Amino acid sequence: MTTLEGRSATALLVIDVQNDVIGGAHRRDEVVATIRELVGRAREKGVPVVWIQHSDENLPYGSDGWQYVPELSRDEAEPLVPKEYADAFEETSLESVLADAGVGRIVVTGSQTDECIRSTIHGGLVRGYDVTLVGDAHTTEDLSEWGAPAPDLVIAHTNLYWSNQRAPGRTAEVVDAAEVVFG
Repeated sequence: MTTLEGRSATALLVIDVQNDVIGGAHRRDEVVATIRELVGRAREKGVPVVWIQHSDENLPYGSDGWQYVPELSRDEAEPLVPKEYADAFEETSLESVLADAGVGRIVVTGSQTDECIRSTIHGGLVRGYDVTLVGDAHTTEDLSEWGAPAPDLVIAHTNLYWSNQRAPGRTAEVVDAAEVVFG
C-alpha cells in the first residue's frame, strides 16, 4: 500500500480532457464516455474527483481549446489543478489537494497517454502514491508522422509496462473502468 502515512483514501484524477488536447485523439468519444461514467461512480461513492487542466503557449489559459470537453462537467466543489508541465505534480497544488483529502491512491484517466498521463503516473509513484491507470480511459493523438507508434500501440504499450511497475511499499496497476474499485 501507499508509503504516505495516514492516507488511505482514493481520488480519481481527470487529466487534460480539454477540447484541443483530446479533440483528435484515438477513440475520443469512447474514452470521454468512460471517464464520465467513472466520474459518476466516484461521486456516488464520495471519492474525490480532481480535475487537472493544462495550459501553455500552444494552449492558452481561458481559450476555447483550453476548456474541458462539453461532455464532462466539474462540480464547483471539486478541486481544479492548473498545470504547465506534463507531470501534474510539478509546480502545482496537486500534492496538497491530495494530502488534504487523505489520499494515498490515485486512479488516473485522461490525455495524452505519451506525455501527461505517463509523466503523472510516474510522478505519483515516486512520490509515494499507489497508482491505478485506467487502461480504457486514457488516450492520445496520432503522432506517427513524427516517428511515434500509432495511438493504439502507444496506449497498449503504456498499459503493458505500467502493469509491471513495482516500487517498495507502493502498487502500480492497470485495470479497465469496469474493474475500478473506489474505496
